[in-house]
Amino acid sequence: MKIVFKLVLIIGLLSCKSNSEKEEASYTVPPEELAQAQDKTNESYKRGKDVYNDFCVTCHLSNGKGVAGNFPPLDGSDWLTKKRTESIHAIKYGLSGPIKVNGEEYNSVMVQMGLSDQEVADVMNYINNSWSNAVKKPVTLEEVQAVAK
Repeated sequence: MKIVFKLVLIIGLLSCKSNSEKEEASYTVPPEELAQAQDKTNESYKRGKDVYNDFCVTCHLSNGKGVAGNFPPLDGSDWLTKKRTESIHAIKYGLSGPIKVNGEEYNSVMVQMGLSDQEVADVMNYINNSWSNAVKKPVTLEEVQAVAK
């Protein structure tokens, strides 16, 4: 049982870490884009919810709270909002090494999930506008494509 838990923990951690520069979330967004990003009926959000439930929910949980000390929260995550490019990179390519989320240190591994660039954009739009999150600028396919390994 301990081995299974450790394996699940390692896999989850492999899908949750990066250590890059800060990227402040201060965007000028046209009102129609803002409304689209926060519209929980839009197609990207709906597809992103499916991706989240297929790949992310095991570690970050259905409420986005994660598991303290093991899997960082996505709900209310300062890392997610301040490190947009790093967040995209982590979902696209995986993540390992120490990061600090909401003042708490995490040092685990998040495996590369093998998602398409569109799936990465969609899951980012879902995460950015779920729970208490309300990121104004939607993540675009072009933005994800521009993030190199």
